[in-house]
Amino acid sequence: MMLNELSAVPDGALPVEEFKEHLRLGSGFADGAVQDGLIRTHLRAAIAAVEARTAKVLLQRTFDWDVTEWREADCQALPLAPVAEVSAVVTVDRLGEERVVSPERWRLVRDMHRPKLLATGFVLPMIPTRGRVRISFLAGFGGWSDVPADLQQAVMMLAAQYYEDRVGSGAMPAAVAALVERWRTVRTFGGMGR
Repeated sequence: MMLNELSAVPDGALPVEEFKEHLRLGSGFADGAVQDGLIRTHLRAAIAAVEARTAKVLLQRTFDWDVTEWREADCQALPLAPVAEVSAVVTVDRLGEERVVSPERWRLVRDMHRPKLLATGFVLPMIPTRGRVRISFLAGFGGWSDVPADLQQAVMMLAAQYYEDRVGSGAMPAAVAALVERWRTVRTFGGMGR
């Protein structure tokens, strides 16, 4: 399985001003934007860490996910949440020939923790021998104002730690881990559960 992020978060979508307020940085100075590059870097790192810990996409963007076999014949849990839409399901044979699967053969089951691609019939489309299927989808809460408050706070706290301690300890602070804990996906039965 290979997950590819197709669209990066644009600089304008990052909560730079909110983070400056969180840090209580001075404002109104002629060189007020001098640290914006550093701030964006720490925000991106904190967002990535929270997303990795929770499997939740904070700021909406597009992804392609290649799968070589279905977990179950009639449904496949998607690796990230929340998923706003699945734009395409495409089978790719071993020679690289692509075939778009009709949207009438599958549907998205929205879920905050485990969204799924579900067959509308008995089974999902067959994946060619030594081939794969590519699922293209849009995931994320939306813009920064759409991100739940506890996840916003976790990002701010983690980015502040990165800003203050530029070397970094590598461990997620306990307060940040507590904020994101309820958003983590609980996997039972080795991830086999629907």
